[in-house]
Amino acid sequence: MSEKSISTRASRISPFLVMEVLEQAKEKERRGENIIHLEVGEPDFPTPECIKEGALRAIKEGKTHYTHSLGLPELRESIAALYKREYQVDVSPEQIIVTSGTSPAMLLIFLTILNSGDEVILSDPHYSCYPSFITIADGFARYVKVEEKEGFQYVPEAVASEVTGRTKAIIVNSPSNPTGNLLSRERMKKLTGLGPYIISDEIYHGLVYKGREHTILEFTDRAFVVNGFSKRYAMTGWRLGYIIAPREFVRTIQNLQQNFFISANAFVQWAGIAAIHQAQDEVALMKKTYDERRVYIIRRLKELGFGIAVEPTGAFYVFANAQRFTSNSLEFAFDLLHRAGVGVCPGVDFGENGEGYIRFSYANSLENIAEAMRRIEGYLKEKHEIRNPKSETIANVQNPNDQNKNV
Repeated sequence: MSEKSISTRASRISPFLVMEVLEQAKEKERRGENIIHLEVGEPDFPTPECIKEGALRAIKEGKTHYTHSLGLPELRESIAALYKREYQVDVSPEQIIVTSGTSPAMLLIFLTILNSGDEVILSDPHYSCYPSFITIADGFARYVKVEEKEGFQYVPEAVASEVTGRTKAIIVNSPSNPTGNLLSRERMKKLTGLGPYIISDEIYHGLVYKGREHTILEFTDRAFVVNGFSKRYAMTGWRLGYIIAPREFVRTIQNLQQNFFISANAFVQWAGIAAIHQAQDEVALMKKTYDERRVYIIRRLKELGFGIAVEPTGAFYVFANAQRFTSNSLEFAFDLLHRAGVGVCPGVDFGENGEGYIRFSYANSLENIAEAMRRIEGYLKEKHEIRNPKSETIANVQNPNDQNKNV
């Protein structure tokens, strides 16, 4: 296929670098090598039994056909009750659109609100795929740098200076991927007063170890919430998410859902109902275990010389400053994979301001994390004695910041 056969829009989508690392790690495992995965943001826990039983029960009862395009009424009612219970906000089930994961949810939102050239404000660093969703909807990402010393939080005044007449939305992600940090209540509230809609990615809610997460709906109705079941309930492969949208947008989002996705998987939606109503004990145990890992990995990374100015208190990530070791996080990540058998995510995957950082996921056993830290320690001790040529395996991996994704 010639390059001219590929659409301009599609050609502007860069590789998802954490997947590039993961795929090479998996190839090494197929060759018999032992790899410890700290790169991918996926719970290592099995899906709780009550959720699996809910899905099996639905299958046995023949609940395997299309559902309403907005989702099962029972699931939407359960989600509304969850937000009332945890945040004391009133959400109508009529505002909820159930989706096959949060990625389709974001795509539906951007297709709904963006005209060609409209802008969406993102933090830098940010979740890697946000710019791709904006680009495919023919929008433009406008970046606001957030700094380590601020805990990678937005400074509302800096965001305000980037708002233009074309700004449709500001993306908030708290707890954050890649940093694991929370946006404070005060800063979140100030962002709602800047004018644009807020798109609040709340997929890591329920995984907070100090302090408290806040939904954007505590502060404004001019917001879209994106949430799902993947992280909190260890359901990544089930692909179940949802949007909470202002009422005036629901019908348009529903039209897009009907055309492009029809509905989320029926028996998976019934599993989601079981998750909300029955999995509290399992979630509490997962959360306790994550916190133990969080405390351990932060201590060990600091001992190894990585910088962590503000300790993360949510999700399952540490975004560590590796500038004393490298100015090229992509090269560092692949070199660590090939020399030490540890997969990590290069900070540049999350934006230009992420260069020099490495994201470590602690969604792995404490035993594996401890072994990974031992391997990294050995790697760092040897690093200065090795010329460390670039691995030929990264020659064809594109740095997403080598081009402007949204030109």
